[in-house]
Amino acid sequence: MEANSSNKNNSFELVMPAGDMSKLKFAYAYGADAAYAGVPIYSLRARENGFRKESLKEAILLAKRLGKKLFLTMNIFPHNSKIAGFLDLFCEMSELEPDAFIMSDAGLIKQALKLRPNAKIHVSTQANITNWAAAEFWRDCGAKRLILSRELSLKEIAEIRDRVPGIELEAFVHGAICIAYSGRCLISNYLNHRDANQGTCTNSCRWEYKLSHEKKSLCEGETTRPGSEAAYEQLCDSYYVTEPNHREKRFEMDEDEHGTYLMNSKDLCAIELLGALADAGVTSFKVEGRTKSVYYVAIISQAYRRAIDDMAAGRAFDKDNLLEVMSTANRTLMTGFYLKRPNEYGENFEDGLSLPLSHKFAGHVQSYDPASGIAWVNFKNKIAVGSQIEWITPKKRLTETVRTLVNKKNGSLTSELHGGVFGGLPCPFVADDTTLLRVPISVEACASTDSQKSH
Repeated sequence: MEANSSNKNNSFELVMPAGDMSKLKFAYAYGADAAYAGVPIYSLRARENGFRKESLKEAILLAKRLGKKLFLTMNIFPHNSKIAGFLDLFCEMSELEPDAFIMSDAGLIKQALKLRPNAKIHVSTQANITNWAAAEFWRDCGAKRLILSRELSLKEIAEIRDRVPGIELEAFVHGAICIAYSGRCLISNYLNHRDANQGTCTNSCRWEYKLSHEKKSLCEGETTRPGSEAAYEQLCDSYYVTEPNHREKRFEMDEDEHGTYLMNSKDLCAIELLGALADAGVTSFKVEGRTKSVYYVAIISQAYRRAIDDMAAGRAFDKDNLLEVMSTANRTLMTGFYLKRPNEYGENFEDGLSLPLSHKFAGHVQSYDPASGIAWVNFKNKIAVGSQIEWITPKKRLTETVRTLVNKKNGSLTSELHGGVFGGLPCPFVADDTTLLRVPISVEACASTDSQKSH
């Protein structure tokens, strides 16, 4: 399979996450038209942000050199103590001429445009734009683009487009979904005093919670709620949720006639709905995942690039693109709210981890020695002589069997290398630092992979 690397033939934009400079390069190499990167302190991925002021300048220059776009994310909801610093850094970043700023706070957007009237503002999904009235408000405030709430249906997006012309619409098509309303969550703040709305989310909704029981007095009788067909028997005792890392804390769990609600959402995948989203008025397709690996960025960029180009050219959907998406780790995929409300089908009741289904990320090529034909790789998972591997580049794929492995540390041949080890193996082409390796796995092996972390 060969990927298209640009969207010169259509007006639809693929926007990929860039958690650091390496991920930004992979996003551009594998097909992204634009990327978004966090400004230190004032982005909602403040703890995992690999960018600093100096590297953001380098990133913007790279984007301009490649004819791509870079959006700077400053989408926290700051308290008073952060406003002055926020606006100072906004002005400093404006001098670098990014393609846009992604912001959430209405007051700060107003202040920012006073200071830099020509700045392009994209309103973050954190602003929870769920209706045409809000879209009209932001357009009149001077915003150039709206990143719509992930709780919208296709029909609702189309109505916003029809009633509020003259503004760009961007929608998330892939990645993790918060259990809270488009990210406005306080669970992390409550448990760890780290506010998700100020960039320090601990993903508390993904933790493993246990239900425990404290018996009190017996209850008698039944309670019938208005409009219900059958009586609902209320809980008689007290039930609590505990989390293994915080056993000293107990959180009371309530229940109504519909049941008890858990917090772990499945991941969004709308690659089959790109045409429907385009018909509804979306011109920019956005992927979540600034904390994901370069493998995730590359594979998702390539799959969505092909799908977008096929859609724009009127070609039928290629199921191989969906299979590629599924080769990255996920919490089980769904189409979000676009077709209908996911209700219980949107929750993963099994675990909070992202697990691979068909492939494991094996490694990332750091350098290539043309004299020996050896590619030196930073391995992420175990690889052994006799293993089947797939080389992945922005332009081609090649599958072969591993016949030789070299331990970089001592230069000796070895039968296997583990994740975290730097080693080499013969590469059948001239590799560069955008080359990746992966190994196929069976569904049964997923639960016992070397790395259970999100790739």
